[in-house]
Amino acid sequence: MNILQINSSARATGSESTRMADAIVAKLAAAHPEATVVRRDLATDPHPVLDQDALSALFTPADARTPEQAARVALDDALIAQVQAADVIVLGAPMYNFGMTVQLKGWFDAIARAGVTFRYTASGPEGLLKNKKVYVALSRGGMHRGAVTDTQVPHLKTLLGFLGMTDVTFIYSEGHGMGEEAVAKAREAANAEIALAVA
Repeated sequence: MNILQINSSARATGSESTRMADAIVAKLAAAHPEATVVRRDLATDPHPVLDQDALSALFTPADARTPEQAARVALDDALIAQVQAADVIVLGAPMYNFGMTVQLKGWFDAIARAGVTFRYTASGPEGLLKNKKVYVALSRGGMHRGAVTDTQVPHLKTLLGFLGMTDVTFIYSEGHGMGEEAVAKAREAANAEIALAVA
């Protein structure tokens, strides 16, 4: 089993979503001692944003790219290779302003590539990152689960599904902006969800 952990909090330390992702990976690794784990923390090891230079590099034929363009595309290629090699993906995904972090959006921008991780067919788009289990560790300051304010989960489901990843489990830790008692309850609930959901 190959496990890929992506931490997308802007916090290098003290992140609840990272704590949850670590706990999920630890449980998976304990159940599968032969597993290999690859971790990418987008706070301490950020990926460059999709900008004009990156787009120009991506849309330039490989044999016509400058050395700088080739190097830029290679950064995205490395993230794609990690996802392709993974059997299980664990995303630490805090909610910022009702959505995913810019770090996580940048990761999706890097791995979503036509003809590589998805393709368009006569019957519609087809995701090419199939047969992968995904766990998403969600942390929030307020209480949004199942509410209209939770635009994050539908967006993540759409992105993951578009790329072929449909076996997705969301694990929640909410209320972190509502006082110490709420934080303790949130962590207890998240730990219980992890114990039940992760195998």
